[in-house]
Amino acid sequence: MRVFAFILVFLLSAPGKAEMPVRQLRISHHTFSVEVAHTEPARVQGLMFRQSLGENDGMLFVFSHPERYSMWMMNTDIPLSVAFLDEKGVILNIADMMPRTATTHGSTGAAKYALEMNLGWFVARNIKPGQRIEGLEKVPAAE
Repeated sequence: MRVFAFILVFLLSAPGKAEMPVRQLRISHHTFSVEVAHTEPARVQGLMFRQSLGENDGMLFVFSHPERYSMWMMNTDIPLSVAFLDEKGVILNIADMMPRTATTHGSTGAAKYALEMNLGWFVARNIKPGQRIEGLEKVPAAE
């Protein structure tokens, strides 16, 4: 009975992966896949405790209304770049984020979305503020 109780406590306390829908997005001639964090539990979990992320995979955070948002890397092991997007999907700014830090990285304007990709993904593809992400109309609304 003690072993069962231990296993149950371990499973309940282990970090879980929130189930998120996956969508294909596009910018310029680059197509990529994102998990969509459109619920509060999914936004809180984000990419915490993950050990890797596919080369053209990322996470899209969907917020209920546009405002200035910040992201940080607590309990996140993967170095990431984040692009903050307005309601139309236009990139406001891009910031590089180092693993397991509490440094906040904020949007420079009212953002509706935050797109996290592997560190350097945007630079390697010459993607800059002012460019627009396509496919956001297929993304679930924030809950």
